[in-house]
Amino acid sequence: MSMLSWKLHGNGKNIAPGSVVSTDERLTWPRTIGVGLQHIAAMFGATFLVPIITGFPPTTTLFFSGIGTLLFLILTKNRVPSYLGSSFAFLAPIAAAKSGGGMSAALGGVVVTGVILALVGLAVRAAGIGWVNWLLPPVVTGTIVMVIGLNLAGAAKNNFVAGPVVGVITLASIAIVSAASRGFLNRISIFVGLVIGYVYALIVGDVKTDGITSAGWFAIPDFTTPTFDAKAIVLFLPVVLVLIAENVGHVKAVSAMTGKNLDDQIGTALMADGLATTLAGAGGGSGTTTYAENIGVMAATRVYSTAAYWIAGIGAIVLALSPKFGAVLSATPVGALGGVGVALFGMIGVLGARIWIDARVDFADSNNLIIAASALIIGISDLSWTQGDYTFSGIINATLVAVIGYPILNAIRKSRGN
Repeated sequence: MSMLSWKLHGNGKNIAPGSVVSTDERLTWPRTIGVGLQHIAAMFGATFLVPIITGFPPTTTLFFSGIGTLLFLILTKNRVPSYLGSSFAFLAPIAAAKSGGGMSAALGGVVVTGVILALVGLAVRAAGIGWVNWLLPPVVTGTIVMVIGLNLAGAAKNNFVAGPVVGVITLASIAIVSAASRGFLNRISIFVGLVIGYVYALIVGDVKTDGITSAGWFAIPDFTTPTFDAKAIVLFLPVVLVLIAENVGHVKAVSAMTGKNLDDQIGTALMADGLATTLAGAGGGSGTTTYAENIGVMAATRVYSTAAYWIAGIGAIVLALSPKFGAVLSATPVGALGGVGVALFGMIGVLGARIWIDARVDFADSNNLIIAASALIIGISDLSWTQGDYTFSGIINATLVAVIGYPILNAIRKSRGN
């Protein structure tokens, strides 16, 4: 089978009870395009939130997420269905790097993150996944994910109080849509809540529309060249660990749902996401990761065809070529971002707890308890220190405590024969 050909699943119109449309199959093209459009809707809310929050050009980030998705599909030879959208793990380091060295310095951090992730992928392909599981047990990955979410609490607060009425409407809309809906609408409740908050702000005159009116309908996205500053780059190192965990988790989830053993694709998936992130940072977009939202679409539709992801990737690129569309995104009122941030950053934190729960992490174990507890306080309070020209932020220090402290404490315990 060639790269861009898929077997028709049955008659292409129906999916028998208990069966799925596998990665190398497709429905009829109109139905496949329909599923692809669902994938665009599922990834869209989260993907464009990252550039809106960080001040990156939204259309540029969307452009590279589409390019990255196609690159991922090519490198994994259409075996791993995935959309590569913006990773929230980049929010805090981008904000910190921009405050010190501007957008180009932040992009340098994104590029280096991608390069390291690609090298990790090559190492996994050569040596297997065992060493990654040793370096990142659930107590460590859960802690890092939780820290990355809750470290952003201050940013959510600042945006919220800058437009409290819009913030309340946005947050309440997210909660109500989440509670009142099921399936696909439930999974995009944050996006729907943001749209409601945006529309309310537009009605009451809180949205600046000058940029929307003046923007053209078609143009190439703005590209920015990165610069490399070691002080900025060090801020991004914890992100690598999160991207590893997210990619490994994605491949394992797809394996479980399709009944195919895709462990041999984990290294390739890490390398592909690393290259996609490198490419994004080199041109002005935020780093990428595999998306749980799109796993939700696959679970709901029972369509795991990579053909649908080709549609989604191409669709994202087309959307990114409209400055008018980008101007609408850039005009998002700050209060709406505050409402989204309260829900979203908290959800990221809770996802860390979910990693602990799913893995049954034992907090009666004093090593697990002290590592998680110390890292959380360091990360949430943003306990930072400076050494020479380098400032080690709360997220960096929390990551160091978790990744280095955990094996050291376990080694001490084993040396005592416990």
